[in-house]
Amino acid sequence: MHIFKNPNFDFVRWKWQAIALSWIIILTGVWYIWFGPGMAKSVEFSGGTIVIVKLDHQPNLDQIRGALPGAGANAVVQSYGDPAANQVMIRVHSVGAESGTSLSSAADTVVASLSKSGVGQISASTCTPQHPVNCIVSTRIVGPTVGAELQQRGILATVFALGGILLYIAFRFQFSFAVGAVVATVHDLLITLSFLAFFHYEMSLNVIAAVLTITGYSMNDTIVIYDRIRENMRSMRRDDLATIVNTAVNQMLDRTMITGGLTMLSVIALYFFGGEVLRGFAFTMIVGIITGTYSSVFIAAAIVLIWQGRAPVKVAPAAPVAPAGRQTGKSSAKANKRAS
Repeated sequence: MHIFKNPNFDFVRWKWQAIALSWIIILTGVWYIWFGPGMAKSVEFSGGTIVIVKLDHQPNLDQIRGALPGAGANAVVQSYGDPAANQVMIRVHSVGAESGTSLSSAADTVVASLSKSGVGQISASTCTPQHPVNCIVSTRIVGPTVGAELQQRGILATVFALGGILLYIAFRFQFSFAVGAVVATVHDLLITLSFLAFFHYEMSLNVIAAVLTITGYSMNDTIVIYDRIRENMRSMRRDDLATIVNTAVNQMLDRTMITGGLTMLSVIALYFFGGEVLRGFAFTMIVGIITGTYSSVFIAAAIVLIWQGRAPVKVAPAAPVAPAGRQTGKSSAKANKRAS
């Protein structure tokens, strides 16, 4: 299956424009996170209480939010699971160094506030077959210390993944290829985090899982292009590196677009039909797939080209060719011998 027929796009020509565009997005995202509203952290990282309540009617999120203490200023209220199930997830972030007792009492405060507001007479007990509605589906408490530990582990997992990628590609290809792959992956992560901040998505464990998935997905696409560049370096020895890189990207363009497009369809379906809980994961994957495809074509290959320069690829010495006259003489001697 072919999307493009004999593509011959000059991707190398636009490498500096692509790098400039990436820098603009990354710097804007860093400013937005550092000096602006910043990136919200989920309860898993900041600490707090998660309460999932099942009602006997369609929940009014604004009414529930207004019923919470402080008008829900320190809480996140959203639908949970299938809308027909009438479930609501309330996440109350911890304030300061709260203890486990105060975090546990926060769940009781949420239930009591909902019961007093007219949302429904919520039972403090867990849902049972005898009481399937107006009850608590589940309660989860995360202390600030545990949240900080989860955040540290998420960062370490990403760093170790990048380190392993650098060592593998340096061994499998060349060091310049490894640098290009790691730079492209870091580029993908920074742009993805920027868009998460722009669209006010929380940093959660689901988002961390999506970020690590993006790392592997983008790296796979980059390695495929690198492998074609290495093959072309053997078959196109008399061409400069820019031509070799550009040819390799064009040769793998169909594969890149088909793989990215099919994955994108699955993730878009997950975004619209996977529910609120998976929306952050799906959004992260959508941005990561687009960014990963873009970086494999423009950033990773461009870094290799910038690192090695535009010098011609070294050519193996050709075998010596005998003079034409000498070859003719030998051929005549063989012919005379055969005739005799």
